[in-house]
Amino acid sequence: MSERFVTSPGGPLRRHQPSRRQACAALAATAGVLLAPRVQAQAMFSGTLLSLSQMLDPIVQGRPLREEGLLLEMPVLADNGLLVPVRVVVDSPMTEPDHVRQIYLLSQRNPVTQMALFHLGPWSGRAEISTRLRLAGSQKVVALAALSDGSFRWRQAEVIVTESACVDGS
Repeated sequence: MSERFVTSPGGPLRRHQPSRRQACAALAATAGVLLAPRVQAQAMFSGTLLSLSQMLDPIVQGRPLREEGLLLEMPVLADNGLLVPVRVVVDSPMTEPDHVRQIYLLSQRNPVTQMALFHLGPWSGRAEISTRLRLAGSQKVVALAALSDGSFRWRQAEVIVTESACVDGS
C-alpha cells in the first residue's frame, strides 16, 4: 500500500495506518489474482465454415455417437441473427444411472464454435433446454448431448439468417 499522511484538525501530520479490514481485503484480492486458475479461450474461426467432424471431434474424442433420441427445434429462416430461438429435448429417463450430463450448442460459422454448454443431472427432471442464439449468418447448428454412460447423441439443423450478427468478430 502506498504511504499516506493525514492531519487531524489542529493536530500534526501523521502517517495513516490501514485498518485490519482494509489489510485483509487487500490480501484477499492479491491471493485471488495469484491463485486463480488459468483459463484458455476457445479458438476463433471467423468466416470459415467448419465441418461436422471439426465441431464434434474435440468434444466426443472417439466415444460412441448416435444421431437419435434428440430433438433440435429452431426456425429454418431467421430474419435477424441476434436472437434465434432454439429448443433441445433429449429422450432420457433422467435417473441416477441414466441421465444427460451436458448439452452443447455448436456453431458452424460463429467466431467461437461452442455457443453454449448446459449442465444437467438427475435433479433436472427432464433433459430439455430452451434459449436464444446469436448467429453469424446462415449455417448449421449442432446440438450434442453427453450422457452419463459416456456416449453422445447429436442432431443438426440448418438455419438461413437474413441479417447476421457477429459481424465484428464478437
